[in-house]
Amino acid sequence: MRLILAILIPWLQFFTIGRPFAGLLCLVLQLTLIGWIPAAIWSVYALSQYKTDQKIARALGRR
Repeated sequence: MRLILAILIPWLQFFTIGRPFAGLLCLVLQLTLIGWIPAAIWSVYALSQYKTDQKIARALGRR
């Protein structure tokens, strides 16, 4: 679900992963039609980093 959100509404996805400043910056970028593609790519990348950080935290928490 977050991946679809990251592609369609990139700025909102940043708020769901707890990065409001990046969300506002992405919204400014997304306001231009040309900026939509980089905003979506940045959002998908940030989402993958968020998932990786969660996996690392779970792995270190089990020790």
